[in-house]
Amino acid sequence: MLDFFISPAYAEGGAAGGGIAQIVMLVGFVLIFYFLLWRPQAKRAKQHKQLVSGLSKGDEVVIGGGMLGRITKVGEEFITMEISEGTEVNVQKSAVASVLPKGTIKSI
Repeated sequence: MLDFFISPAYAEGGAAGGGIAQIVMLVGFVLIFYFLLWRPQAKRAKQHKQLVSGLSKGDEVVIGGGMLGRITKVGEEFITMEISEGTEVNVQKSAVASVLPKGTIKSI
């Protein structure tokens, strides 16, 4: 009944090369995803892996929770970190966020 008041809309004609345009757009999205998300994340993961593998006794570090201390023992997966005089905690190596310059703890 409403067809009487509303005229049907017909397509003018098929878009030539529509499939190629979709493929180009898909490739563009993949490239954007690669350069903006995946590549920087892989670079950060590589840097963190190098940081963790380079830990040694005496390094002053900050872990993910914000606690800082000096490494007293380095194991395969864990480090022992002295957070104050006579207080040591075991922490996973992967929790280390950054290595601080020597003497940072004394200046705080």
